[in-house]
Amino acid sequence: MTDATTATTGPDPAVLAEFETHRRELCAYAYRMLGSSFEAEDAVQETFTRAWRSYDSFEGRASLRSWLYKIATNICLDMLDRPQSRARPMDLNGPGRPDSPLPMPQPDYVWIEPIPNGLAFGADPAEHASTRDTLRLAFVAACQHLPATQRAILIMREVLRFSAGETAEALMMSPASVNSALQRARATMSKVQPTVSDSFDETDPGQRKLIDDFVTAFEAYDMDALTTLLKADVALSMPPFDLWISGPENVAAFMLSTGSACRNSRMVPLVGANGSPAFGHYKPSEEPGVWVPWSITVLELEGDTIAGLNFFLDTQRLFPLFGLEPQWREPV
Repeated sequence: MTDATTATTGPDPAVLAEFETHRRELCAYAYRMLGSSFEAEDAVQETFTRAWRSYDSFEGRASLRSWLYKIATNICLDMLDRPQSRARPMDLNGPGRPDSPLPMPQPDYVWIEPIPNGLAFGADPAEHASTRDTLRLAFVAACQHLPATQRAILIMREVLRFSAGETAEALMMSPASVNSALQRARATMSKVQPTVSDSFDETDPGQRKLIDDFVTAFEAYDMDALTTLLKADVALSMPPFDLWISGPENVAAFMLSTGSACRNSRMVPLVGANGSPAFGHYKPSEEPGVWVPWSITVLELEGDTIAGLNFFLDTQRLFPLFGLEPQWREPV
């Protein structure tokens, strides 16, 4: 097929439909690599564009899935040619005091961003369960400590279960080099990856009650009730600020001082983010009965407690990504 023919006929719908069956898993892969939902979507779109342009040269020498991953990997490696890896506030410094003034916000490219479950998970619950842990904020942040090629190898080998040969083909390396890099990546991850918290199971009554109790306490701004739900070393973070707070008492003190604008908030449940419970968080506006975007709030659970309170404040970009309205009103 020539370029002129392609321009005349346009993409073959059957080929594009076949590409689409791989969109979510490719987006999840690119997100683990890049730490950004927006960059992950861009990477997948560029993957499909390049794949379409070179589809005639594919000729089925490998599986379509492996071929798409090879293209996506090269795109991600190109995108990672930047001086700074994305991080969480707790990766950059120690915890702050609850009465600390907010520092200047940092640019969006500094931070790990949340990803809607719908962009990363397929409809199969078994697939959801098997990939959930490797989309958690802590895992994605830990991956950012790896050099880009080691990151790709770790994800392809240990998350996607590619063989050493398939991984070597994607990265144009030898299998021996892949295995050596994987050992180095594992060693780094063992040092930087935190203890895995519990998976969120929407059908678990205990976890469901924990989330419901959190919403009730937060919307009532009942700090006594809220602190009973928090792990002893709970961490509260608020990208784009690099300040974070640790411990239930400090969280409560912060929420009653610097964070007091959250009083009388409304939490709108989302399908989830990063495999964790998440909410569209709206705060009161100056207009009575109208609430405006404040954050995408993602909770991390451990046992019967909340171990992480993540408030992502870049609502201008994140609320549309999660399909949220620009304001919230009390139902009539």
